[in-house]
Amino acid sequence: MTYFSGQKLSYDSQPFAVKVEERDDVGRIRGQQAATFRRLPIPLPDSPRVPQGIKKPFSEVIKANIGDAHAMGQQPITFLRQVVALCTYPDLLDSPRFPPDAKDRARRILQSCGGQSLGSYSASQGVSCIREDVARYIERRDGGIPADPDNIYLTTGASDGIASILKILVSGEGTARTGVMIPIPQYPLYSAAISELNAVQVNYYLDEEHCWALDVSELRKALYRAKEYSNPKVLCIINPGNPTGQVQSRRCIEEVIHFAWEEGLFLLADEVYQDNVYSEDCQFHSFKKVLHEMGPEYSGTVELASFHSTSKGYMGECGYRGGYMEVLNLHPDIQAQLVKMLSVRLCPPVSGQAAMDVVVNPPKPDEESHQQFIQEKEAVLSSLAHKARLTEELFNQVPGIQCNPLQGAMYAFPRIFIPPRAVEKAEELHTAPDMFYCMRLLEETGICVVPGSGFGQRDGTYHFRMTILPPVEKLRRLLQSVKDFHVRFLDEFS
Repeated sequence: MTYFSGQKLSYDSQPFAVKVEERDDVGRIRGQQAATFRRLPIPLPDSPRVPQGIKKPFSEVIKANIGDAHAMGQQPITFLRQVVALCTYPDLLDSPRFPPDAKDRARRILQSCGGQSLGSYSASQGVSCIREDVARYIERRDGGIPADPDNIYLTTGASDGIASILKILVSGEGTARTGVMIPIPQYPLYSAAISELNAVQVNYYLDEEHCWALDVSELRKALYRAKEYSNPKVLCIINPGNPTGQVQSRRCIEEVIHFAWEEGLFLLADEVYQDNVYSEDCQFHSFKKVLHEMGPEYSGTVELASFHSTSKGYMGECGYRGGYMEVLNLHPDIQAQLVKMLSVRLCPPVSGQAAMDVVVNPPKPDEESHQQFIQEKEAVLSSLAHKARLTEELFNQVPGIQCNPLQGAMYAFPRIFIPPRAVEKAEELHTAPDMFYCMRLLEETGICVVPGSGFGQRDGTYHFRMTILPPVEKLRRLLQSVKDFHVRFLDEFS
């Protein structure tokens, strides 16, 4: 590639906000891992040419670094794909190969689309009948608590909704800059969005010794410290947790809501893993439901935005980029501004909206597709539960690895012991110790995981995040490879 002096676009000419990836740990880590992928002599989807004559002690690269279920071999839910196929190519509505209930769903969606086509723009807030279906889903989930379609925004995955609501919440300069409280470890969307918006990241630490529990006293300490240099206005909660896999108890959620009410904080509830609960001792409670049941003093005043997605759960439809956001107690003027801001982007992908509709409006018990749908859904979730238990059990058999119970979501976040000599070696290479560990793991085994430093962790502790999505037998081999590598690593640097 040719470069020349005086180019209008260069690294230095970019706005500060655009350089967010350089300031974001996971963005930097993914860049380094991508560079390593390019060096590995393994056929990858984006690397058709493989260097000849280079041998590695593994036959494939396992990308256990990202929660992409279908890329790991999970099969799509039949009913969801049928409805989206019918919406995409309506001539199939005349085909006897598709069940009547799928056709009914598709016709209803198409009738709400301009020109009865999925290829038309929708309203910026989303297709009206799909927002209605989301509202009815929330009512069923929360035991009849009313949901207003006007408070529902269909989004390009949950990430788009989170970034959008943060954009209207952030303001101020200097010590008046908006502080956004996020859990550590956290999903790096939050730190990246906060940095891009020039807000202040306010960390509160989850308690690893108690299964990554959230302690309100930790929230209070973090808030009071942050008031010295910012204006904390937003509290983000991820439940079930990513990367930590904990499921919050109802009592914990009540305490968090009381804290937000007491301190006047806007609550963001990231609930994209609400279907992914595996521990028999745990149950998902939505923040909206608990807020309502705490009474009007709370339900009428605490501002809340909650999020869901097609990408996780039992669906795993990451590529459709379907999601929704529900807002509560948002001032009408602010809600109008939110719609205006979203209208600049025109609308989220309408195919993703259609996929979201199937998630919130699955086949009913008296419909033809119900039995197959339930079988497929339960098969996915029971397999994930089995893999969660397997991962926890096998990791905890490895000297120098400690893994908390995987109560929910789809990741393990084990703590790893890294010997002092390995820490010194990492410092010589100007890299984080857990990054050094994970890059060695990738180079020697072909297993790609994400260092804990990309999510945040207490000083002196080291972790990595690994998805539990691979098929069971591949997951067993993966875990055995990690065990063997870890033992070799300890021997080398002891």
